[in-house]
Amino acid sequence: MSIVDGVRYEADGAVATCTFDKPDRSNAMDVPMQARYGAVLRQADADPAVRAVVVTGAGRAFCPGADLELLGTIATRPPVEDNFRDVLAAAWAGVPVVAAVNGGCAGLGFVIACSADVRFAAAGAKFTTAFARRGLIAEYGIAKLLPELVGQGRARDLLLSGRTFTAEQALEYGLVQEVVPPGELVARAHAYASELATYSAPRSMAVMKAQFAREALLPLAEAARSATELMIESFGRPELAEGLAGWNERRPPRFPPHR
Repeated sequence: MSIVDGVRYEADGAVATCTFDKPDRSNAMDVPMQARYGAVLRQADADPAVRAVVVTGAGRAFCPGADLELLGTIATRPPVEDNFRDVLAAAWAGVPVVAAVNGGCAGLGFVIACSADVRFAAAGAKFTTAFARRGLIAEYGIAKLLPELVGQGRARDLLLSGRTFTAEQALEYGLVQEVVPPGELVARAHAYASELATYSAPRSMAVMKAQFAREALLPLAEAARSATELMIESFGRPELAEGLAGWNERRPPRFPPHR
């Protein structure tokens, strides 16, 4: 386990955990913390032993967004143009990323949660996009991510108003998959991640994540044609044989690592 620039990282078997841990700032994010988050996700993705990642926050907050001290000086020191690669690292990782939103989730933290593959939230956790109420725009691709998760109408409501909403409302909107009692959140997210790591082929999940990004932009016939090519390729790979063997032998499959 290590804590660098407000990000704690530890790997426990096939599941790694990335925790925002900056208690003096309630996990608000500055530039080094943002860069560290991206580096940790890339580290996990490159590790063949890691098959799923849980992202959460220490204490009462997940991540309330950028540190307000940073925002106060950002006009004179604007961020580099490609730092979105750190914020959206979960979207480009081949390994599945599960966000366990334990508390306040706003702005930059909201984008990080939306870029994960699956989201669980603690009962009573609060969410807000916040951007419009800070005089900002829809940052880091959230104007694309959020409509894909909750639909255009709800996304426009949440982005234009910047209003606060609860985990229970997030479940109703389709933003999170489950709402869990706070004391059970991380265990539930880990259990889900462990199930992915045990029963789903790493290569299958990585290819599917690429499909989500690519095929959503294609007409249906082109998406089906692309998927058919990938399907035919998968017939000759070891994952299929092992998946069938595990099923026939009534045991967890022993899939090879993707990387």
